Amino acid sequence: MTYVGKILPSLLNGTKVTLWLFIITLILSIPLGVILSWGLRSHFKPLQWLLHGYVWLMRGTPLLLQLIFIFYGLPTIGVVFERFTAAVVAFTLNYAAYFAEIFRGGLQAVSQDQREAAAVLGLSRWQAFRFIVWPQVMKIVLPSIGNEVINLIKDSSLVYVLGIGDLLRAGNVATARDVTLIPLVLVGIIYLIMTAVLTFIQTKIEQRYSYYE
Repeated sequence: MTYVGKILPSLLNGTKVTLWLFIITLILSIPLGVILSWGLRSHFKPLQWLLHGYVWLMRGTPLLLQLIFIFYGLPTIGVVFERFTAAVVAFTLNYAAYFAEIFRGGLQAVSQDQREAAAVLGLSRWQAFRFIVWPQVMKIVLPSIGNEVINLIKDSSLVYVLGIGDLLRAGNVATARDVTLIPLVLVGIIYLIMTAVLTFIQTKIEQRYSYYE
């Protein structure tokens, strides 16, 4: 326990970095994903093709490769990011593509008949979207979004490749220094706690939308 108390502060500092990356990525990628989902359904074909190409690229290449390209590759053409900023950019672009596909599927699942019914009731397009379409879309996409959110907290460990002092890097440093696996066991426990909290929140949000069943 003495050893655990000794290394725990560094692990908690790494956890703060992990959580900051997680929170910022969510704040940026979910709204961007919503916007992209509308673009993917656009009747303007060049825009639709461009966005489909973007989604294909982001989903078809490893996030680790995207991190390396943004931090180490872009400076060759004069685009330079700090380590944490590069991680935020890579994670946001990657997860926005996944969220875009999730929201696109949710929007397509809400039938045109329901939209027309809202118009018959005298609702404006915004009112129909807010009170009829969007709640049903959220009900449909919540499980998929929840899975991606949990993946995000685990994928954050990939920033070690940029030398960022996240949770996993803190554990690796302690393991290499002290020649023991205890730090990595603690890292695993902290990740399990974070995913458990996220799962609990997801369940509560899904219950909030359960009245649409």
